[in-house]
Parts: sequence; structure tokens; C-alpha cells
Amino acid sequence: MTLLRTKSIEQTLAASEEEGHRLKRRLSALDLTVFGVGVIIGAGIFTVTGKAAQQYAGPSIALSFVIGAIVCGLAALCYAEFASTVPISGSAYTFSYATLGELIAWIIGWDLLLEMMLGASVVAQSWSEYLVTLLGQLGVTWPASLGPGSHFDLLAFLLIAALTVLVAIGIKESLRVNLVLVGVKVFIVLFVIVAGLFYVKRENWSPFIPPSQPGKAASGLSTPLIQLATGMTPATFGVLGIMAGAAIVFFAYIGFDVVATTAEEAKNPKRDLPIGIIGSLIICTILYMAVSLVITGMVHYPDIDPKAALASAFIDVGRPGFATLVSAGAVAGLTTVVMTLMIGATRVTFAMSRDRLLPPSLGQTHPRTGTPVRLTIIIGTLIALIASLTPIGKLEEMVNIGTLSAFMLVSLAIPVLRKRRPDLKRSFRVPGNPVVPWLSALFCFYLILNLSIETWLRFVIWMVLGFAIYFLYSRSHSRLETGDEAGALEAGMPQMLDES
Repeated sequence: MTLLRTKSIEQTLAASEEEGHRLKRRLSALDLTVFGVGVIIGAGIFTVTGKAAQQYAGPSIALSFVIGAIVCGLAALCYAEFASTVPISGSAYTFSYATLGELIAWIIGWDLLLEMMLGASVVAQSWSEYLVTLLGQLGVTWPASLGPGSHFDLLAFLLIAALTVLVAIGIKESLRVNLVLVGVKVFIVLFVIVAGLFYVKRENWSPFIPPSQPGKAASGLSTPLIQLATGMTPATFGVLGIMAGAAIVFFAYIGFDVVATTAEEAKNPKRDLPIGIIGSLIICTILYMAVSLVITGMVHYPDIDPKAALASAFIDVGRPGFATLVSAGAVAGLTTVVMTLMIGATRVTFAMSRDRLLPPSLGQTHPRTGTPVRLTIIIGTLIALIASLTPIGKLEEMVNIGTLSAFMLVSLAIPVLRKRRPDLKRSFRVPGNPVVPWLSALFCFYLILNLSIETWLRFVIWMVLGFAIYFLYSRSHSRLETGDEAGALEAGMPQMLDES
């Protein structure tokens, strides 16, 4: 069946060595770990922590982070095996092309594009809000007509424009800036933990798991799909509140998968990619848990400000100067998230264009920078327009549905590739196959069901547009359809043999 035709691992590796479509291998395990920390620690730790603690779990939000980390960690194991076995740009798109078939690969690539472009736009708007807040704390007033919530958010536009130039210049140069900003962000997070410990009141942690309360039932299009299907009554706090909190904070971990999009630029992908993916997840889990315990210890959970929990906590204890420092850290932190999501979006579309599912001219790399400059400019322009002109609002959930769909399909693909290609050398293996991948897919599916009907409808519209592009253009231009893949395999094989 042509819709499920697969691209062999050998074809995938050979295509990566084609002249004009080759990325430079410059990234070390440290680069990849910093890259992962840079995109994971962002809006989640500065906003989601407070919201989830106040509305869902109270001090036990720390347990929600543990559960979220376990669920996310299962998917991370699957990504680590795939990325080290098939170290090619494109992440889940590339993995699924080799296992589940071309149509599924297109769907995942289209999902990832949704996740990363819209995610970068949403975070850019959050960055704009934090910057205006920081400027206000420093006594500078930014014009409301050009700020967050206006018809044109100039700050978000300028941020995307500057990062587009940086990403186009080169991946190593981008990650040098990322390294500095991640250092600032981690310092601020550690500062919150250490400084906040002096203001922790143990009575704020009691009860650690607040008694369960009936939650407010959603209505109309905002109703979660699982609530509509089962008629279940939502609950907050208690054990169900911890689980509900886990569903919220899970999305604070999203970003480790972006590490896999840079697989083709890793110096030693079979060793460095698992380190980067799993290492960044472990570091962020420890930091998230520590911050959640400190914030709920500083402020009684019903009084936490869900919009700016970290900064407001220090204002509440009479330390407004500390709050200004936290706001500055948020600005630096969100900058790295936007940049890494932009890199991820360009690398996924780069892989799709190299496979001719998108016009091949988009995937041409610049001989000096080694990056797809044309594609970077196009992606950056689209993100800048979305961030500066669109009231994102509830569209944030679309980032989640695109990500979870990709997580689920990657998890299901692990047992498939193990069965079809047992001969492949795997430097990292998911333990407990196939049970662990199946559990990962099941948990992701459960979280998808918790998203609203409105999000599902928008997702369906996005997918209809994707199917239209695939059947009108991609299917007939695919390398597997035109036979160009054989030429790529022949041209790339000498380079592959040299490296082996």
C-alpha cells in the first residue's frame, strides 16, 4: 500500500549525506543537554507551577511533577532509542517514516510543525508580557498599543526577528547564546530555591494533600473529551487533584523531543543523544520539584498568584527586589524556549523537504553556515506574524495535542522497528520492551482525552489542511514515488562507508 510505504534506515542515512542537504555535526553531549534544559525550563516553571498548585493539588503538586516526569520519561526512553539508532534530523517524523509508513510520517511531521511553530508563538507572547512587567519594575513604561494584547505586539515580533537571524547564522552560534541564557535561567531557579528556603513556613505544607473537592464542570466546547464520553465529575485536590495536576504540569516537560530534531548535528549521536534527552529531563524534574516545594512553603496554596507565582511569592514576603530578579530570569528563560522551538521547527521541515514531501528548494543548506537559511527565514516570518498579530488564548492546547500525538506514535513505533529490523545496532534500548512503549502510548492517549472538544475540532481542521497538501503535492513528489531515493542511496553510501 503506497500510503504506508516505508523508507529504509539505509535510505534515510544516505539522504543525509547528499550534497547541499547536509547538516554539520558540531554538537556535544553537553550542548544537547543544555539545549534540552533550555527548552524545557520556560513558561512551565514560571507560570504552570503556581496555577497547578493553587487550583488542583496544593503542596502535593510536587507529587504531580513526579508523575508527570514518569509519564514523560517513558516517552523520552523511546525517543532516546530512536534518535541514537536513526541519528537523522526530523525527530519523530524521521523515526515513523522508517517504521509506520509515509502517511503516518507526514501526519507526525505536520503535528510537530504545529507544536513547535505555535509553541514558539505562545511563548514569545509570554516573553513580551514578562518583559513589560520587568520594564515596569525598573520604572520604564512600554506603550500599551505596541505591547502584549494589542493589535500588534512589537516586542514579540522583534524577539522572533532577532532569533531568526541568530538561528540562520549557525547551530553552534545559536547554542552558544543558548548556553549563556540557560546559565542565567538555571541561576535564577536555584536562587528561588535557596533564597525561598529562608521564607518557608512548614504550616503552609499542612495538609500536604488537601481534602478532595468537587471541581467545576466545563460546558460546551470547553468540555474535556473524556468528560463528555464518560460523564465523570471533575475533582480538585486529593488523589484525583494530584492526577489532574500531573496532566497540567506534564506540559511543563514538553521540549525534550526537540533535542531529537538535532540528531544529525550531534558529533557522536549514538552516545550523546540519549545523554542529552534523558539528562535534560532528569535535571528539570529535580528543579521543578524543588521550586514547587519552596513556593507552596512560602505562600499558602490558596493565595498563590497563578500568573506569576515565583515573583509574587517574593513580593508577598517583602522582597520586591528579588521579584525583579526573578522577572529578569523569566525573560532570559523564555528566550531560550522560543529559540529552541524555532530550531526544532526548521529541522523537521528540513527533513520533510529533503524527502520531497515539501519543495526540495526549501531544504538547501547554506555552504558557509551549514543551515537551511531559506527555510529558517520562512519559519521565522510565520512565527513572528502569529506571535505579534494573533490572540493565542486557548490555542495553547493545540501545542499539547500535537506533541502528545507524536509521543504516542513514536512509542508505538519502537516495538514495530524491533520486530522489523532486529539487525540494527542500537546503542540505547528501551528497557521492558514492548510493555514500556505501550504504557507510554497509553498514558499519552489518556492525556489527549483530557483536552477540550474545541481543541479537538481545531486539530481536525489542521489535519484536514495537512491531508490536502499531502494528497495534492507530497504523495506524487515523494522520493519514494519518483525513484530519486535510489540515487540518494548510491550517492550517500561512500560517505557512510568512510564514517564506518
